[in-house]
Amino acid sequence: MKKMEAVLRNALPMVLVLTGFCYVGQTAIAQNSDPHNVVSGQDMQQPGNQRPAVETKTFTGKIVKSGNMLVLSDPESKATYKLDEQKAKEFVNKDVKVIGVLDDSTGVIRVSAIEPA
Repeated sequence: MKKMEAVLRNALPMVLVLTGFCYVGQTAIAQNSDPHNVVSGQDMQQPGNQRPAVETKTFTGKIVKSGNMLVLSDPESKATYKLDEQKAKEFVNKDVKVIGVLDDSTGVIRVSAIEPA
């Protein structure tokens, strides 16, 4: 019986502390669960939690097929860019001007507009 009392006397405070940590963690998660207020790890690295500016650019070249994807081939820079949307089908083998944002890490242009060049 004395062993049981000693175990409870030592274990009960630890259980209470762990329960407190779980409660605090759940409360923090619930407060940050607003889907409109999501902060990614990359955002947290920015000074003042500001998102990096997204720069829209204009790309020119020819829409060509590469496998089962359509890409923009720029003959001047000899670069090829993947397009995030395939509405470019009507411009296959035509010179175009693509307006969008380039993701440097993947080489994909998030297309805002495509028009004949």
